[in-house]
Amino acid sequence: MAENETMNAMLEALDSIKPVNVGDVVKGKVLQIDDDRQAVVGIEGAGVEGIVPANQLSTKPVTDINDVVKVGDVLDLVVISKIGSDKENGSYLLSHRRLEAMKVWDEVQAKFEAGETITATVTQAVRGGLVVDAGVRGFVPASMITDHYVDDLNQFKGQELEFKIVEIEPSENRLILSHKEIVQAQHAEAAAKIFGSLAAGDVVKGKVARMTNFGAFIDLGGVDGLVHVSEISYDHVAKPADVLEVGQEVDVKVLSVDADKERISLSIKQTLPGPWDNIEEKAPQGAELTGTVKRLTDFGAFVEVFPGVEGLVHISQISHKHIATPADVLKVGEEVKVKVLNVEADKQRLGLSIKALQEAPAGAENNNNNGGNRRPRRRNNTNNFVADAPEEETGFTLGDLIGDELKNAGK
Repeated sequence: MAENETMNAMLEALDSIKPVNVGDVVKGKVLQIDDDRQAVVGIEGAGVEGIVPANQLSTKPVTDINDVVKVGDVLDLVVISKIGSDKENGSYLLSHRRLEAMKVWDEVQAKFEAGETITATVTQAVRGGLVVDAGVRGFVPASMITDHYVDDLNQFKGQELEFKIVEIEPSENRLILSHKEIVQAQHAEAAAKIFGSLAAGDVVKGKVARMTNFGAFIDLGGVDGLVHVSEISYDHVAKPADVLEVGQEVDVKVLSVDADKERISLSIKQTLPGPWDNIEEKAPQGAELTGTVKRLTDFGAFVEVFPGVEGLVHISQISHKHIATPADVLKVGEEVKVKVLNVEADKQRLGLSIKALQEAPAGAENNNNNGGNRRPRRRNNTNNFVADAPEEETGFTLGDLIGDELKNAGK
């Protein structure tokens, strides 16, 4: 009788064992961790064991298997294949990662059908685009990253971005995403707000978004404006990257706004103190300064004494000796010492002298470019004196250049 009961119990136990097939979702209890490389599990209701390699435990990289799973844990697993070898400590190869991925694919598919977006982290920049981790591997072609050309895709690595699902095929593990459409939608919203409120003359804050050789693009809150390289500083700037950094916050003045073409012209330097501000304190009459020759003309030399501040050294103030042209004794880029003769802050003019800082040779006062500070003159057909250089070229009036000669002409 007891024998029959034992036999019946064994038959019932055998009948309760479920067959295991590739693709089945099963539960497995962790029996041991084998050499920190894989977990050996007992498949519930099957009476057989299986193994789960470390790289099949999670969709995320597994550095230490012991951080992910412990003996006694019960896992949901999918059967990948039958291995049927005792030396492998089990009969089936199982995966928790694939089961997670299957759930993610289902979720992504549902969002795709509903027209919803997803967020994912950029894990890698590769030739032709970006690889992202959306629970499953996704790819963003370079043309779908943003609404402008990007030279270095590595700047997106590690960023969590919003994406529109362009194409999905779970059976082929293909997920194509686009961030460009998100950017365009955000841009349209920001543009409507910014172009509706921004006007020439406004001073606003922005961040350096990207730079080229000709200028820097400043993010004003979803819309970029351009600061031409000439509007970055009163000092000479060879290229924007020499003085600016991506992400740097700057104050900018709005020079012009073209809503139709969505163009905004900006200036950084016009938010800074002007080079002529307080010039009477920086360069008072009689001050001795060091400057650089910037331009040479027939009537004199323009010398930069402060960034953005040039003064005129009239030909009569270059040397105690007679010279035919300034180019005879000076060259562009040369450093010279000058003395301030006069300051006209309202007209942004400085009168300078080189010879005032030099010792006059004997008899120089009688052989100095037709005498003292006078400019050589010539007569026209109406017997009136004329200057050699027009006002629009020099920035100085005829009276500035030849003093009282015009007043005395014809007397």
